[in-house]
Amino acid sequence: MSSTSLCVGVVAPLTGRLAPLGSPLSYVLRRLAPRLAHVRNGGRRYDVSVAVRDSRSDPHAARQAVRDLADADGAHLVLTMAGTRVLPAVTDACEQAGVPCVSTTFPWQAYVHTRGAEPGHRFRWTYHFAWGLDDIAAVFADLWERVDGRGAVGCLWNDDLQGGLLRHDRYGFAPVTSPRGHTLVDLGAYREPSDGFQAQVGRMREHGAGLVTSAATATDLALFHRQAREAGLRPRLITCSRWLTYPHTHTTPAPDVHGELADARVATLVYWSPGHPYRSSLDGTTCAELAHAYEQDTGAAWLQPLGLAHALLETAHHALAVADDPTDRASVAQAIGGTSLDTLAGRLDWTRGPTPNVALLPLVGGQWHHGPQGPRLAIVSNSAHPGVRLTGELTPAR
Repeated sequence: MSSTSLCVGVVAPLTGRLAPLGSPLSYVLRRLAPRLAHVRNGGRRYDVSVAVRDSRSDPHAARQAVRDLADADGAHLVLTMAGTRVLPAVTDACEQAGVPCVSTTFPWQAYVHTRGAEPGHRFRWTYHFAWGLDDIAAVFADLWERVDGRGAVGCLWNDDLQGGLLRHDRYGFAPVTSPRGHTLVDLGAYREPSDGFQAQVGRMREHGAGLVTSAATATDLALFHRQAREAGLRPRLITCSRWLTYPHTHTTPAPDVHGELADARVATLVYWSPGHPYRSSLDGTTCAELAHAYEQDTGAAWLQPLGLAHALLETAHHALAVADDPTDRASVAQAIGGTSLDTLAGRLDWTRGPTPNVALLPLVGGQWHHGPQGPRLAIVSNSAHPGVRLTGELTPAR
């Protein structure tokens, strides 16, 4: 590869269980291809190629994808998103290979913790932008208070990484929600996918929990909700992160799941929407314009990762444009660490923390409202980001 050629590597879930979440990144790569073909740095023009490798939604395949990008493709930096096990596999492989990496769609505490580090640790090669578990807890607590004051909240958390972090006495929900007067009731860990939630429903009844919070898959959450109804219980509100930040019609084809969750009135976190007040640093595209183009071009509803995928590519372009030597990986990594950039996902500032290598994005609260066209994500709470306008009212289940 010549000294005037640069390569951006991408590890994306093109196949496997995470594939539905990889489509926004694939779309943005196609849309921005002309903008990414060249970059100017210090008056010099560089040709840029983009090499995409499939993680296959598997950590082992993801690590191999990084090795291929580093060795065969000569990538100067790597971009990735999605997967509680796949994303850390990519970032660790990049750290080991000495390739700069930018990732997103993963709470920053999980990003640090899954890599065997503590907040405050500084990675040399890998950078991330997202939100914190504490930010999710604050948004959910605000939604709970609008529906049921400060009653008991049943916690439907799995027995894996996600559930362990949500229970964590420093990183999890309790340090944020307890001072606000909420009582969290752990309904009992479960293995994904679950074959039944009778024990969890029993604990919900025992503690009089009228609210439920979770990070379950759409299939598991629908099963829990159905079994709670059959037991004569009906949560007034379910808040759910992780899979339910996407339309359940997108992540599972099962019509019984769709019907159950339409009835449950699930609320979730929102990190990007067509109504967010941002523009692309590359071409001035607004959030609304990107969402509309995605729907027109794909025939599918917009997805939250669209804006973050766009910001990944904006960050890559910026780093290559300002690095002292864009052909040198260490120089590119240093450029990312000094980046403060307005993007289609908001301002990404790696100079401020909350911990080294992390740029923070704010969250608002949303709720899935259902109509003839399927689920629509309405913005129902904007306390942490008043610049995002409300598009609906929080509606508890009756």
